[in-house]
Amino acid sequence: MPEVPVPLQAVVDACAPLKFSPLPALRAPGFTAGAGDPVADQWFRADLMVADGEVPVLFERLTALGGRGHRLPAVTDFLRATLREPVFLVSAGIYLTRRAALPDADRLWFPWRSESGFGTPTLTGGRTAVLADDPAAGHPSAVVCADEDELVRLAAEHMVAAFTPVIDALHAHTRVGLRTLWGWVLDTAHFYMLNPARFLGRDAEEAWRLARALGDALIEAGAVTRARPRLFPFRENHPRGTWAVRGTCCFDYKGDPEHGFCTTCPLKCDDDRRDELQEWIRNPALAP
Repeated sequence: MPEVPVPLQAVVDACAPLKFSPLPALRAPGFTAGAGDPVADQWFRADLMVADGEVPVLFERLTALGGRGHRLPAVTDFLRATLREPVFLVSAGIYLTRRAALPDADRLWFPWRSESGFGTPTLTGGRTAVLADDPAAGHPSAVVCADEDELVRLAAEHMVAAFTPVIDALHAHTRVGLRTLWGWVLDTAHFYMLNPARFLGRDAEEAWRLARALGDALIEAGAVTRARPRLFPFRENHPRGTWAVRGTCCFDYKGDPEHGFCTTCPLKCDDDRRDELQEWIRNPALAP
């Protein structure tokens, strides 16, 4: 009888053709992906990082290294450094393979280098939600779901459970609102389905439908936000003519006023946004 493949292998393989695929390092029995960070000074496990009171210390260190000069973009920097890769793994995995990594706070590790801050996170264990007809359904790390709705719901529940301790600790230290912090997670989860679809020339609206389903499930599981991201078509009949607008500002402009608002910023005028996106079509090197 042939060996059942590790479910996460298909996710890694599906992300390989993408221009942008920020995957975490993955470690599971019989499976390794990504280099990890062998020269990190310290490793912090998400749940223990919070329990031991390390989030405020690491936030201040990361802020000092970044030299942002403003707390709001520094908070976004912390979220990107710790949660970007786990969000991408789940979101892109669901879209590309209908498989969902199930992160847990006691299996999510953050490497720290004193001279540069956080490195690429590592997720251990490899538990993955799959559909009943998936070829990997018989693998020991597979959690079989009856349908897509159950798979998305289970993924969202794990994301919220794994991320909540870090987000709550960041909120308590910085006083930045929970809706702002979770808004970044929700926006990022949406974009990490839309971006692969756009790059691969697939149906953006179908990717957005699935992203909305994940967003709904995240909110049902406990995430909070003021506004949801919205789809933004800017060139008809073009495979890459659709992008999106974030529901929550990332506040990068406060740390770098000369940069101004991001292309996807909800504070940016749609006419200016459309002009910038048209440049992406004329010069694809500018596009993510």
